[in-house]
Amino acid sequence: QVELVESGGGSVQAGGSLRLSCAASESTSGRLCMGWFRQVPGKEREGVAAMDRYGRTIYAESVKGRFTISQDNAKNTLSLQMNSLKPEDTAMYYCAAKAVICSGTGALLSSTFFGLWGQGTQVTVAS
Repeated sequence: QVELVESGGGSVQAGGSLRLSCAASESTSGRLCMGWFRQVPGKEREGVAAMDRYGRTIYAESVKGRFTISQDNAKNTLSLQMNSLKPEDTAMYYCAAKAVICSGTGALLSSTFFGLWGQGTQVTVAS
């Protein structure tokens, strides 16, 4: 099965930017739905942005206009460009993939939709 490894987290001042990457162990191009989630201790995992097999995207309202999800098929990499970061964006960020071919964005911000997860990368935004 596909393995996912995130990178790119770190600490940044409010208003700054970070770019997260998720490297997949095999090509996911045109097959899988993939997404980014985040979680803070004591809270449920929250969908941030996701993309279906056709490249259609969906974003949480809290990040619209600030975050951009993209996929580099040649590198089997899913990215999340995060701009204008806020302290409330502080969380562990996880990459996720659905293990079977899928399409449609309706359920992509639900953590129960995905079965494959990376180990997470920490993002900390200081005020």
